[in-house]
Amino acid sequence: MAIEIRIPTILRSYTGGAKVVEGAGDTLGDLLTDLDSRHAGLRGRLVTEAGALHRFVNVYVNDEDVRFLGALDAKLSDGDSVTILPAVAGGAFGFAAAAAISSHSAAAAAISSHSAAAAAISSHSAATAVAAR
Repeated sequence: MAIEIRIPTILRSYTGGAKVVEGAGDTLGDLLTDLDSRHAGLRGRLVTEAGALHRFVNVYVNDEDVRFLGALDAKLSDGDSVTILPAVAGGAFGFAAAAAISSHSAAAAAISSHSAAAAAISSHSAATAVAAR
């Protein structure tokens, strides 16, 4: 049974950069277990230790939210399309926050260089204003 799974950018490091992968399973839970056997660590990013979908992960089967289809017990059929969408707002430690934290040093460097450039522009503007008087 082939099921197409659309992988969000934040999780593509688990799939070698692939946007779409294939998997198999009779239920969403089975599919995620199959995916984890092919792309180690992926299931752990989607399912809690208690065995439920993380609250900041939205999963759709053929454009229907799995929370209304039985969550991990949602039935799958050959040819189904599964889309994984991490929430991008509202959670302090959602995928977006985790990505920001992991790239903190890069962000800090960018902010620092931006602040230095802003200070230089401000200083230049002040000097130009004094010279114009």
